[in-house]
Parts: sequence; C-alpha cells; structure tokens
Amino acid sequence: MKINKIISCLFVCFVFALSLHAQDKDKAVLLKTVFENIAKKDNVTLNYIEDEIAIFKIIPPKNNLSLKKKLEYISEKTQLQFKFISNNYISVVNNQKLDKPLCGFLFDEITNQPVEFANIKIIETNYTTSSNEKGYFEITIKSPNTIEISHVNFQKLQLQPEELYTENCPKIVLKPSLNEIEEVVAQTYLTKGISKKTDGTFEIKPKRFGLLPGLTEPDVFETLKQIPGVASTDETVSNLNVRGGTHDQNLFLWNGIRLFQTGHFFGLISALNPNLAQNIKITKNGSSPFYGESVSSVIDISTHSTNVENSNASIGLNMINVDAYAKIKTSKSSNLEISGRRSYTDLIDTPTYKNYYNRIFQNTAVTNLTNNEMINYSNDEKFYFYDFTVQFRQKIGKKIDLSIDGISIDNSLDLKESKVENATTISKYSCLEQKTLGGNITLKINWNKNFQTEMNGYGSFYKITSENENIESNQIFNQENSILDTGFRLKNVHQLSKTLRFNNGYQFNEIGIRNLDEINSPVFFRKIKNVLLIHATIAELQYTSKNNKLKTNIGIRQNYIQDFKEFIFEPRLQFNFAFNKSFQTEILAERKSQVTSQVVDLQQDFLGIEKRRWILANNESIPIIKNNQISVGFTFKKNNWLLTLDNFYKSVNGITSRSQGFQNQLEFIRINGNYTIIGSEFLVQKQVKNFTTWLTYSYTDNNYEFKSFSNNAFPNNFEINHNIGMAVIYDYKKLKLALGSRWFTGKPNTIPSSPTPVINAENEQEIAYQFPNSTHLENYFQLNFSASKGFKISKNSEVVSGFSIQNILDSKNVINQNYRINQNTNSIEQINTYSLERTLNAFLRYSF
Repeated sequence: MKINKIISCLFVCFVFALSLHAQDKDKAVLLKTVFENIAKKDNVTLNYIEDEIAIFKIIPPKNNLSLKKKLEYISEKTQLQFKFISNNYISVVNNQKLDKPLCGFLFDEITNQPVEFANIKIIETNYTTSSNEKGYFEITIKSPNTIEISHVNFQKLQLQPEELYTENCPKIVLKPSLNEIEEVVAQTYLTKGISKKTDGTFEIKPKRFGLLPGLTEPDVFETLKQIPGVASTDETVSNLNVRGGTHDQNLFLWNGIRLFQTGHFFGLISALNPNLAQNIKITKNGSSPFYGESVSSVIDISTHSTNVENSNASIGLNMINVDAYAKIKTSKSSNLEISGRRSYTDLIDTPTYKNYYNRIFQNTAVTNLTNNEMINYSNDEKFYFYDFTVQFRQKIGKKIDLSIDGISIDNSLDLKESKVENATTISKYSCLEQKTLGGNITLKINWNKNFQTEMNGYGSFYKITSENENIESNQIFNQENSILDTGFRLKNVHQLSKTLRFNNGYQFNEIGIRNLDEINSPVFFRKIKNVLLIHATIAELQYTSKNNKLKTNIGIRQNYIQDFKEFIFEPRLQFNFAFNKSFQTEILAERKSQVTSQVVDLQQDFLGIEKRRWILANNESIPIIKNNQISVGFTFKKNNWLLTLDNFYKSVNGITSRSQGFQNQLEFIRINGNYTIIGSEFLVQKQVKNFTTWLTYSYTDNNYEFKSFSNNAFPNNFEINHNIGMAVIYDYKKLKLALGSRWFTGKPNTIPSSPTPVINAENEQEIAYQFPNSTHLENYFQLNFSASKGFKISKNSEVVSGFSIQNILDSKNVINQNYRINQNTNSIEQINTYSLERTLNAFLRYSF
C-alpha cells in the first residue's frame, strides 16, 4: 500500500512537471520582444542588428533577476555577447564565426550517403528549399519558426533554427521511413534500393535504385532475375521461374490489380514503366495470407505514397521507347499522377530493336518462311507497344485516404507476307495483339492509432488475339484468349499492444476465362467459357518481442471455391530470430493454391510467339494446383559484409503436362502430375566505400512425377542445377557503373533416339525420343555492363544519361532446342533458339 502511494505521488509530480514544461514552452517569445522588455524594465538601450537575432525565440528571464543575470541567461541560450558601452548603453555582439546562412548536410542513417531532393520548409511561411547531390541545403531567410525536413523515403524531421546556428554546417541524419514491424535484415541487397526484410521478403524502391549490370533503368521484372532463386531460362520477363515454378504460378499485383501480362516485346522488357515511384515487394515463401491464387512467388507493386507530395515530372528516351511521367499536386490533400510509355519501333529500326526482333521472332511465323528457292518470299512487320497509368489520391480529413488507379498495357504486331507467283504478287496479312486493362479503388480509414481498415474493389482484363493467314493456302486461323478477374478485399489491422498485431479480412474473386479457335478451311469453331467464384476468410497474428530479437507472423487463409463446393485450408508462417546484431535465422512455410494456369495447345498457336493461353481448373481433367513449401535461412552481416543462405523444399501438385511447354514425346499427351524441388540459395556481398561487390549461387534438384506416364519421374523442364551471378558496382555522387556476369547450367533437353522418323500405330511419321530430359543444353554465360551519370541543371531539375551493353562477349547461347520432321528429306531437323546477341541501349532522362 505504501509503495502504491509513493508511485502515485511520483506520477503526479511527473505529470505536474510535464505540465510546467509545456507551459514554459508556450511562453517562448521572440528575442527582440525580450530585449524590448529589458530595455523598458531596466532603463537601458540595447543596440543590435535585427537579422542577427531574428532566428531566436526563448523563454524570457525572470523579472526579479538583475540585469547582469538576465544578460548571462540570454547569452547561454543564444551565444550572443553583450558589451557595455556605458552604464545605460549595451551593444549586442554576434559571434563572427557563426555569422553565416543557416545550413546543413543531410545523410541517410543506414548507408551514410547524401540525401538529395529533400524538401526543407520553414513552418507557417511560404519559404522552401531543397538539398543538392551532396545533401547540402542553405536557408536564405531569417525566421524563428521551426524547420521541417521531409523526403518520400525518410521520416520527417523538425529542427529549431538555433540547432543550425553553429560554426560549421552540421551533419543531419535522416531515418528511412520503414514500418517498425518490417525492419530490414539488409538495407542494401545487391545494390542500393533493394533490401531484405525480417519477414523473408525483398523490397525494391526504384527511386532509390542504384544500378545493375545490363540495365539502363530500374526495370521491375528484370531486377527480379538478379535475386537468388529467380531465373529465366529464355531471358524473358514473361517466363520468370521462381524456385522451379512456371511463370503463371507467380502472382503479380500492381496497386491491387492482378496482372496477367508482364512483358512488352513479348517478354524482353517489363510491362511497367520503370520510372514510377514504386515500392516492390517480392515473396518467395511464407507469404501473407492476404495473398492467394499462386503456388510460387508474390510480386506486389505499389505506387501509393504515405504523403501528398509536391508536383514533379520527367521525360525519357532510349533506343526502344519514349516515356513521360507527371505528378500534379491538385490541392493540399490530393495528387494526380500520370505516366505513359510508347515504343517507336514501328517508325524507326534502331540497332537495339533489330537485335530484340531477332531474339523474339526467331522460329516463329514472322521468320519461318519456306526455303524453296524457286519462290520469292518476303515479309514486312510493324510492331509497337505502349503502357499508360493514371492514379488519383485524395485525403479526406485526417482519417480517410482514397486512391483510384488505372492501367493499360498493349503489344501490337502486324505482319505482311508476300510471294511472287506467275509474275503476280500475292500478299497475306497476320496480326497479334496483347492487351491489359485494369482498375482499382482503395479506401483506407484510420479509426484511431490502433485500428485501421482498408477496402478495395478491383478489376483486371487481359486479352490476346491473333489472325494468321497462310500464304500457301486460303486458310485463316483466328484465336482468342481472354480473362476477367474482378473482386473485393477487406483488411482490418488491430494493434493489440506494442508487441502484438492482429489482422483479419475477407476476399471475393470472380474469375472468368474464354478461349476461341476458328478456322475457315476446313471449317472449325470452338468457344469455351468458364467462371469460378472464390471466397476467402483471413486471419494473421504478428508478434515482435520488446527487444526486437524475435518476430513471428502466423497466418491462416480459408478458401471456399463456390462452384466446386470445396474448402482449401492454407496456413502460413514467418519466423525470424536475431541471436545478436550480426547473426539471425528465419523459418518460412506456406501452403497455397491456384485455379488459373497457362497451357500450350500447339506450339504454332498465336503465330508461335505468345503461344500460352490461360485456362481455369475444372477439378477433374484440370485439377486445382496446390503447393507446400518450407525454408530455413541464415543471415550474417558485419563490417559491411553480408552473407545469406536459404535451404528450401517445395512440392507442387496438380500440374498438367500442357502447362510445362513440352516439345518432346509429352507434347501432345494430356496428363497430370507434380514436381518436387530441393535447393539452396547463397549470397556473399561486400561494401567498400562506394563499391559493392557480390556473388550469388543457387543449386536446385527439380523433378517431375507423372504416374500415368511410362517414364514417370524425370528432371523438370525449368531445372537449373547450378546458377552463379556476380557483379561489381560503383556508386558515387551521380556516377554509377556496374559490371556483372551470369552463368548457369543448360536446362534439360530431350534428343531423338534415331536421326530418321519412325512409323507409329496410325501409320504416321513421328520422332522417337530418348528418355525425357535425359540430356542438357550447353551452359549459359553472359557478361553485361551499365553506366549512368547525373547532371544538376538547376535547384529542381536534373538530367541523367547512360548506356548498357548486354552480352558484351556476344556469347551464342542456345536457350531452347526442339526437333521437327522435314517432309522433303524425310529426316529430323534440329531447331535452336539463341539468346540475345550483343546489344547496346542508351537513355536520356530529364526530371524537373
């Protein structure tokens, strides 16, 4: 009882002291006013220069103090000196070493690099300025008001003017704006702008991005290929294989909108403008239960910012496309953001375009013209792409945030084939178009500091169409594949305590897919449409220990597929424990499912370029795909060294042979099976001043099992046993250089057992193959280089230029190999697809 009284007494005293402190703070007045009161009270004259005292605002000295004590008090607070010219005349002397503009240098707390383009504002005035490439800023007016420093990537900081009233311009450290529950394991992972989080995810911020070998700009999906465990056996971003999975097993989201199209130029370029202020989150395992519809990775891309930012814009040009971006501050509480990008490849054939053309269109309808020398064939193609985004954000009061997003992506190819026959030119036209349209409305409500709600409704539409006219006949083949995904999400966040957070929510999806095939001769028509309704309830519990050493996230997602009347239970786990500041371990586990997948009906579908089409599970011949995955990882960082090691096991059930892109004896067989992969991923990285160097290595053992097939177990088509990447990156001020290489073992391949075709039971010729995937293609190697340099034009404008060289050594890598029967020679031909040849790209960007 006595102890309780003492604690209560201390508490009252503490509150009383805080109250007095707050009252004292409210009594701070301009120094000029203090001088005027002293002059009147003590009958003296104080001579001073107003500019030299304009920044000071202090609590007045007590009236009962002597004049000498009052002046000593003021001198202690301001460093001003007082010189008595006479008994009644006092000169106020400023320290000449401090007689300079208020200034400072801004630095990143984590990387110790200068922070440029920070906004420095004097509160309750119209005065603003910004920091330069050295992080330096200077305030040219004198004011006693608080100084606020803000930047999109850092927490706001407020200073009093006297804190800058020092002999030299002080160094000011800014803290990155990271969520407390999402602390990082490594702030710089591979390069600036990529970090690894304690929940096992990777975060990419293109606006803070350094440089990676072979890239001129922070291409979202090209960057993914640098992360251990992510590969692309054919170099494209429309075929990203994460831990052995196919591309369609990844979930791609842009501002809550699911993307079914990720590439321009049929996969050589990201479909998203790399110059948006994006925040990209990549999850290979242990994903949040708020993510569904994928059995591989999750790539969640957001362009939403926490603050309503000032207007800015940029325009750019490279050897493939032009782009423009603008963020317009429409009011104090709203932003409008617009971006657009379009290729000019239908107007100008640059060397970069020619190399991209040769890479993508080899062995397709665009280049597969007959070798008959008696007939003169020619072709003429027009290809272009564009993407467009629009975003509007409105803060409604202090608690509500409204966002509206829209996106449009398009690839278009027109092909004209001609031949001269009997002195007459015969022409046929073919075309291919990929289109994406998406929209999203998000409403965030902060009910109080411990409870928030987020609601959003979205729609995503993807369509690929082609028309193929055969120059050898009058046959016209029309194909179409479209998918419409609409839905609603609700997420509630409850901060139960400083260490415990509980999230819950609900999701509803309606997914419809349509496939159409039509041939005029012989007449054939097929149209299939399927729709599924999916409900999901979600719960997630996040715990962070008081000392931040232990972080866990346990989640549950309960799916209900209405049309199948089937429940699918999906637990998720993230566990991270830091033994000390240098060493920590993580355990990630998940069970996930998806009802959509991509299949290949025939290799020549859609002109042989984008031959995959989306389909829906029917729970019979096309099962729901399900996965189980667990991984254990370790991270060590000390003295600018970073080492990471992840070991994982992953099993995926319910795949179809049609989704794996077989070009051997399984190409025309429709069977279901699974694959199992065991692997390790390793990174070692060292930073020395302005240099970052790293080496990555991945090992995987990836195998199919098709029980209804005679040879039921064999290597996965996307297995890469050994994958090594390395780079050296230099980043100082505005100069960035990056040199790196990639080497990996060739993917599995199946070769014929005989150089001539055999006759099957139907008395038709076919190729007799050896055991599936019993051999491998030759190893892949590529060396790449990138360079960029920024130039400050004015306080708020900058020009950045640079270039990249992909495949410096012009290595002729075979990335795919298949076989076909030559009816004229009655032999088997080997068809090789080669990697991108040496390719130069250059860019110029102006930001203002």
